[in-house]
Amino acid sequence: MREKCGVFGIYNHPQAAKLTYLGLYALQHRGQESAGIVSSDGFNVCVHRGMGLVNEVFNEEILKTLIGHIAIGHNRYSTMGSSASINVQPLLINFFGEGIALSHNGNLINASELREKLESKGSIFQTTMDTEVIVHLITRASKSLGKRRALLEALKEVKGAYSLLLLTNHQLIGARDPQGFRPLVLGKLGESFILASETCALDLLGAKYIRQIRPGEVLVIDEKGLKSFFLPQSRVSQCIFEHIYFARPDSLVFEESVHCVREKLGRRLAQEHPAKADLVIPVPDSGVSAALGYAQESKIPFGMGLTRNHYIGRTFIEPVKFLRDMEVKIKLNPVKDVLKGKRVVLVDDSIVRGTTCRKIIRLLREAGAKEVHFRISSPPIKFPCFFGIDTPIQRELIASTHTVEEIRQIIGADSLGYLSLEGLLSCVKNPQSYCTACFNGDYSLEVHPQTKYIFETGRL
Repeated sequence: MREKCGVFGIYNHPQAAKLTYLGLYALQHRGQESAGIVSSDGFNVCVHRGMGLVNEVFNEEILKTLIGHIAIGHNRYSTMGSSASINVQPLLINFFGEGIALSHNGNLINASELREKLESKGSIFQTTMDTEVIVHLITRASKSLGKRRALLEALKEVKGAYSLLLLTNHQLIGARDPQGFRPLVLGKLGESFILASETCALDLLGAKYIRQIRPGEVLVIDEKGLKSFFLPQSRVSQCIFEHIYFARPDSLVFEESVHCVREKLGRRLAQEHPAKADLVIPVPDSGVSAALGYAQESKIPFGMGLTRNHYIGRTFIEPVKFLRDMEVKIKLNPVKDVLKGKRVVLVDDSIVRGTTCRKIIRLLREAGAKEVHFRISSPPIKFPCFFGIDTPIQRELIASTHTVEEIRQIIGADSLGYLSLEGLLSCVKNPQSYCTACFNGDYSLEVHPQTKYIFETGRL
């Protein structure tokens, strides 16, 4: 699974674009399709965007052209809208002589109906992204309300997940949806303020973490300082998968250490699904923290039975059949001397379709593993996500159509154990504040007709 995007913004720094570049570098795991930066010096707005990784899109010469003391950036992985250059963010428009730029992490569930409504009133869309709906709503309301109030009114109309950064000539604005699906944090570097998807971006710059942006909060940063406004309150539904998989383990997300939560997941998993084995190994890198917790709780030695090649090019898409069959071997290689003759507990964060884990288990057996007991640090994924994760259509989720025993047989494991939903929620501080819809179908926003449609047709 892949998460939609990473966002980063900074206010009041002479090297705003360069620091944004570094912030995006730290958030690269949240999106690898495209990257972009928009900067402002108070009068002029500069932009550079492109397809590819951060270090492929930017270089020193390009960064020198992005002048200004305010900047926002974006890493993208598409969930709504195709992967194409027209959809690279931040989105930038010129409105009554002033540049307005927007970066968005999340997914709007009423984007299609809002788009139809706006187009019927004369709006012309340049992209296929749901994010552009917000831009049109803002510009329509700005004519009579001003930008700040226009943003508040626009956000009252949209439904779904958004952690937003808005840049104007003089302001940096951050906003988080009332459900709080996606993370957004506030930091400070000297006299500069920073907004970012995760604290790992603050750590890279040596910035101080202040707090997370609260669900429904709109934070305005300008020469007068910081001022918060709030949207109508709703049921808080922070994405539990930020802790299970998406966020970097060294980040603080939803006020908790990601690594520590994942380690707790592994400990609880060992309690719920013990195994007689000689070695606990992770699927790198996603399963490392949980595997450590499993090994600590079970007293079974931890080992690295798989090594990962971190230099797989992002263009490795739809390869010819021979290369497609080799895909897992290109990414992961078993350590035969570690695995030979061993009963292995293999730990990973989730099973989506089941195709990759089946190949990994086969790799371990070919390398000499005597037994492979697969342990998953989350419950079975049975429902699609509408809030910024690229979970496939429901009928492609293996757990939506198969029992645990059937999945075990399909993937070829000697045993298979998923963490229970109760066990998962016991590992976070505020379990009532998390969205678990991908496990139990309990969506905090009304999306059931779409769920049924996706299940039956495979289209949204």
